[in-house]
Amino acid sequence: MAERSLNSDEGIAYGAPAPWSLPMTLPPDSGLYAMMFVAGCAVPTMAAINAALGARLASPVAAVLVLCCIAALASTLILIALNLGAGQLPSPAGGWGELPAWQLLGGALFVVYILSATIAVPRIGLGNAIFMVLIGQLVTAAVIDHFGLLGAPVAPISWRRAAGLAIMVIGVALARRDVLPATGG
Repeated sequence: MAERSLNSDEGIAYGAPAPWSLPMTLPPDSGLYAMMFVAGCAVPTMAAINAALGARLASPVAAVLVLCCIAALASTLILIALNLGAGQLPSPAGGWGELPAWQLLGGALFVVYILSATIAVPRIGLGNAIFMVLIGQLVTAAVIDHFGLLGAPVAPISWRRAAGLAIMVIGVALARRDVLPATGG
């Protein structure tokens, strides 16, 4: 069998592979997918940790404040470390006063998520809280993509994508079915 060379446009190496190896390389953005998987793992872990901290401090709001202070410190250290070679910290074009207010909303939304999780996790359980977060993320991401909101590229919801989203929602619901809280009645 003649060996074929790497097709760099598709990120796949073709050839006569050894029986114990795969004949392909990772896609160019695979590191980003891995990073987002780790971020996804961090979300429920952070919710559980902050719920425990909120119980320990007897205040979900105090727990959120501690988390935000640690997040600000960690972000500052990372920003400084990444910009050591540049000689200065990044600044938006036109200065900080020129930033649109909606671009600063992420900080408030971060607090909404963290405070909600810190309050809800001890009462409804981590899995149920994350179930609702996943459903909210799926629906919101589809709407933002469909309309190209908040600077996102437009990605219309096709029948195929809608079916995929529905299957994901059903899959998450099935995974949580036996642990959803019983309703009174």
